[in-house]
Amino acid sequence: MHGWYPSGHNAALLACSAPLGLLIPPSALMILYAWVAQLSVLKCFLATVMPGLIIVALMSVTNLLMLRKCSGIRMNDPLPPAQVVKKAAAETTRATPALLMPFFILGGIYGGLMTPTEAAGVAALYAIPVGFFFYRGLTLKRFADVLVETAVTTGVVMVMLFVVMILSRLFVFEGLPDLILEYLQNVSENPLIIMLMLNVFMDIIGMLMDDVSGVLLSTPVLLPIAVEIGVDPIHFAAILGVNLGMGNITPPTAPLLYLSSRLSNARITETLRPTLVFIAGAWLPALMVTTYVPEVALWLPALLLGE
Repeated sequence: MHGWYPSGHNAALLACSAPLGLLIPPSALMILYAWVAQLSVLKCFLATVMPGLIIVALMSVTNLLMLRKCSGIRMNDPLPPAQVVKKAAAETTRATPALLMPFFILGGIYGGLMTPTEAAGVAALYAIPVGFFFYRGLTLKRFADVLVETAVTTGVVMVMLFVVMILSRLFVFEGLPDLILEYLQNVSENPLIIMLMLNVFMDIIGMLMDDVSGVLLSTPVLLPIAVEIGVDPIHFAAILGVNLGMGNITPPTAPLLYLSSRLSNARITETLRPTLVFIAGAWLPALMVTTYVPEVALWLPALLLGE
């Protein structure tokens, strides 16, 4: 057992929930997509909210149905109501400083006070004193280690961005989007079928690459094809986000699935079946709805931005 769920189910739930960070704002993936596609970051943020919430709802229902027949769940002994209230109040008080960070980020962005980059900087500055003086888990040594690790990671990402952007530019200059579109139209001229094939292609990219490389490669190559068949670029942001997220948990590669299994000390054979159930019950239906019902992605930007 790991936690209160069987270890395999726990690892699958962790892996299948992790890609929601690509969809629920503030998402670095959408900032990158907006930068490459020259679109509004705020619109891309809003476009992925509804698909993310749909996945959350479907995963909750799927998880509930799966666990109804599970006999390996451990339950705490029920506590008296007074003790429940006391414990909840103590945990809420302790969690409040950390829970305020998303409000600062989203409130600053949606309130027009900060750009996403500025909000990230404010969040980092807020987290430092909270980590040092409130939670006391951040020490000078750990802080120095984090700075070094951040510098190394930033350098790696910048080099990767440089190389992938060169590759994507070469693809565009060689007319690869037009060649792909011509090939797809030879298979079928139905836009619904073409979008289905693009989904398969993006899912494979998500299986083989990290999300940053996937966005940098997919956006300049596949976005012109999607626009050509009538897909709104903001709508495509949601489609791309769901595909790359699902690719990260789709066997046989499934990088997040293997990482989750290792962190949860679960065998991959125990994790594979519940993962496939989560994909079939939550991610695939959400992808189909997001792809073929544009209002799922476009309704919230139109509502909040009046466009």
